[in-house]
Amino acid sequence: MYSPKAQKDLIDLSSRLLKNKHRDTSSRSEDFEEIKNLHEAIRYHEWRYYILSEPVITDFEYDQLYNRLKSLEKKHPDAITPDSPTQRVAYDLTKEFPEVKHLVPMLSLDNSYDEKTLIDWDRRVRDLTGENEITYSVEPKFDGAGISVVYENDVLVRGTTRGNGSVGEEITNNIKTLRSIPLKANFSRYGIHKIEIRGEAMINKESFKKLNQRRVAQNLPPLATARNSASGGIRQQDPKDVAERNLEAFLYNVSYAEDRDLKDLLGTTLPAHSENIAMLFRLGFKTPHGELKVMKGIEAVVKACKEFEERRDALAYEIDGLVIKVDQIRLQKKCGYTSHHPRWAIAFKFAAKQATTVLQKVEFQVGRTGAITPVAKLEPVALAGVTISSISMFNEDFINEKDIRLNDRVVIERAGEVIPYIVMAVVEARSGKEEKIRFPKKCPSCGEQLFKPEGEANWRCVNVNCPAQVVERLIHFVSKDAMDIRGLGAATIFEFVQHGFLKSIPDIYRLNYDLIRHLEGWKERSVSNLKNGIDVSRKQPLHRLLYGLGIRFIGETTAKKLSEQIHDLLDLRGWTLEQLMTMEDIGPKAATSIYEFFQAEANLAMITELREMGVNMVFEGRKKSQAGKLAGHTFLFTGTLKMKRGDAEALVEQNGGTLLGSVSAKLDYLIVGDDAGSKLQKAAKLGTVKIIDEDEFLKMV
Repeated sequence: MYSPKAQKDLIDLSSRLLKNKHRDTSSRSEDFEEIKNLHEAIRYHEWRYYILSEPVITDFEYDQLYNRLKSLEKKHPDAITPDSPTQRVAYDLTKEFPEVKHLVPMLSLDNSYDEKTLIDWDRRVRDLTGENEITYSVEPKFDGAGISVVYENDVLVRGTTRGNGSVGEEITNNIKTLRSIPLKANFSRYGIHKIEIRGEAMINKESFKKLNQRRVAQNLPPLATARNSASGGIRQQDPKDVAERNLEAFLYNVSYAEDRDLKDLLGTTLPAHSENIAMLFRLGFKTPHGELKVMKGIEAVVKACKEFEERRDALAYEIDGLVIKVDQIRLQKKCGYTSHHPRWAIAFKFAAKQATTVLQKVEFQVGRTGAITPVAKLEPVALAGVTISSISMFNEDFINEKDIRLNDRVVIERAGEVIPYIVMAVVEARSGKEEKIRFPKKCPSCGEQLFKPEGEANWRCVNVNCPAQVVERLIHFVSKDAMDIRGLGAATIFEFVQHGFLKSIPDIYRLNYDLIRHLEGWKERSVSNLKNGIDVSRKQPLHRLLYGLGIRFIGETTAKKLSEQIHDLLDLRGWTLEQLMTMEDIGPKAATSIYEFFQAEANLAMITELREMGVNMVFEGRKKSQAGKLAGHTFLFTGTLKMKRGDAEALVEQNGGTLLGSVSAKLDYLIVGDDAGSKLQKAAKLGTVKIIDEDEFLKMV
């Protein structure tokens, strides 16, 4: 429908239009030109969204374009044309399923992002209804795929997609695979002969995680989002494929209902939206019944919206906002509809999780193990309540696989509302000025040649005296999971390095506290706390020191296992590579890394210095419950957990279980968090390992 050049031009046009969204002083001819441009841009983005399911701007940015057009048309009513995006619902359909006309059009919702818009909407509703105060229902705005189902004589006769709002695609066989939709419901109890119900096909967060785990185990690529999984899943040609997605459906609105005499029941037999939802719940439908709140007045609605946004991530399903509806259907009918949305309902959208911006440059940072990490520097953009200007791009392979280039327009999101992540480059927006990102051949910190070990994704600097690595090693050594030195955080380490107080790890134990007292911001109490924190760290158990040394491939679990198999840390300097590989849970990579570390004279000298300063080097015996709920079983964690990894591992040991460092035939349970990788695949292939999630693990203890 659109050539590559046309798409690029329209994306550029959208970017310019978004910058005009607050402009209110312009000539009539300029406004008419902007209206024309908005028509073109909005049509393009609706095609990308509804037809291809491949949007190149976020929902928030689309709403800004749409609201700008509405604002200009309100200013110039004579500019409204029959083909304006504000005058009809949507556009063409794909032809994979038969087309079906909805009994009542499935219109979009008007959107609000702030308290003022809600208050203005409430004023309009009161004006339309003549009421002094309105009773509203407030419910989650599910982020899935819109559907409509029709029942006649209590039997499900049709299921359709939203389509273009007036006409949808018939997917009745697919709908029947959703166990949350009854094949028969006793509507006749309420005198209902024919009813049309609106809803959303969803996949809950837990099912989505397990679906991706299965896909990874089958060497299939994981699905990007739960919404895309639902939207693509509900339109699969084979109902078996739909069932495999484990979709559910929330039914959230009765749009049409009549008795056998064709009498409209909405507003009479079915007087209120909240009562209709309760009816559906009683008839066996999954509804927002438990989350739906009925309240009087817009002030209560505003308060509910703020409270709900704070707990959105605790819900089992993805939601992107709340829907506020006039509860009494007779008042809904007084409000009526525009060609685009009902006047009696509005969506309160939460802060966006995605945004688009421009990749301006790339900086290359050096980590404690010498790994070079490319960091994208972005044109600052607001996202989920914070301004994002910098994002890690992990490694060269990540950049190449996503074909990310300098000056690209990119889509970013905040995973779990915390970690920024580049989803993709918007290829259609390229102008020809984009440049390939080239990795440096020499270390950005010390200038030494970089190396890329075989089978690894990261380029590395192997110079042990590299200044950037020294700082990162110090930060890791004092971290909570390592030596846990209170009062010596990253900012303090940077300060001490700048003053020349710290040049190596042993320098921590020979700090000159008299000099520190003369630094700005350091008082007697803070110096005393620092000294106490350092003194306490000398007695930390051996596994913390082993982890704090920053040996590659030696995480917290492996450090514990390793410390239990030696008496003194310096025992390892005499071990051969073959001997190390015979140790429990020490694989080839870890064994090689340990061997190389203890063959380096500089490392041995550092350990000797630490011993002379009173740092514990001896394993003092394993403190573990020999009985408990997990006794006799082995465990391993992978991926990002909700709880801290160290706390989860401590639970295993406290309950008599044994921690392993890698997947093997000895492993009983693999506990899988988000973004699990190779360990999950290996465990799935073994077939003997029980793969469970964090909640199942917690139930065990």
